[in-house]
Amino acid sequence: MPEPVMLSCVAMACRFELVMYGPDPTHLRAAGEEALSEIERLDAQLSPFRPESEIADINARAHRAPVKVDPRLVRFLKRLAQLSEETGGAFDPTVGPLMRVWGFRNPAPPQSLPSAADLEDALRATGMRNVLLDEDEFAVSFARPGVILDLGAVGKGMAIERAVASLRENGVAQAFIHGGTSTAYGIDAAPDGAGWPVEVRDPSDSEHAIATFRLRDAAMSVSAVHGRTFEVEGVTYGHVIDPRSGKPVCGALLAAVVTESAVDSDALSTALLTLGPEWLPELAKRRPGVRALVAWRDEENGPLRVASWPEGVGREGA
Repeated sequence: MPEPVMLSCVAMACRFELVMYGPDPTHLRAAGEEALSEIERLDAQLSPFRPESEIADINARAHRAPVKVDPRLVRFLKRLAQLSEETGGAFDPTVGPLMRVWGFRNPAPPQSLPSAADLEDALRATGMRNVLLDEDEFAVSFARPGVILDLGAVGKGMAIERAVASLRENGVAQAFIHGGTSTAYGIDAAPDGAGWPVEVRDPSDSEHAIATFRLRDAAMSVSAVHGRTFEVEGVTYGHVIDPRSGKPVCGALLAAVVTESAVDSDALSTALLTLGPEWLPELAKRRPGVRALVAWRDEENGPLRVASWPEGVGREGA
């Protein structure tokens, strides 16, 4: 077995890492660098924090007039609208107003809760019903002021999809890539002949794996409430917002989804985290062949509970 070629880049506020196997290391390195450049280009297009990005331009001007954009971005937003509908709004790329009102877009942690009036205003600006897509003119407009596209939940998935497509176009037949350890994709098999192993860690004990999934021409995404949090009057609030209620998710602690598409796994893991284990049968009905897991605690210091689809998946490296 030849030595792997390993590359990395920093984009979307995380580290992307790529490992490739093949007979020609020089070719692999060139193909890998092109794939990572695609991730960096997408970051420049989708980041709402870069004033020159297309998403920032849409957020600034689309409530006044249609904004012409890259045709691929219009198609991407249409795809996200379909995913939002599929999840009953539990995933929504217009969650930006809610992220802002809760203070999760500020450099410092929030010190207080939003007022009821501010939360109601943010909820009115949330929802893909407020985003109008013109597929003939490749333009995006907003139905009202205050709408903010925030693609943080699916940006890494789209970046990995683009990178994987680039790798395949350049003849890379065996590779693994992840973004920030939360979204990953395995091309073909790992060197041992099985799918690429990816562990899901206990949300309160990173040294302990609660499941291991094998990825072979498949993507996996993990969404969790831990990460950026703040506390007010003894209550901890996480950065994952339920777009339907406008409030941080407070049921499940972690959700993992394996599908063929990294964008889909990103969106569906976010929805599963929001909707909890009760949504697993519906997810399986909508997505035959999906593998998924959700973890929660019935009490704050109670034992971690895990439900999966199919039952037991991930427990034996499936």
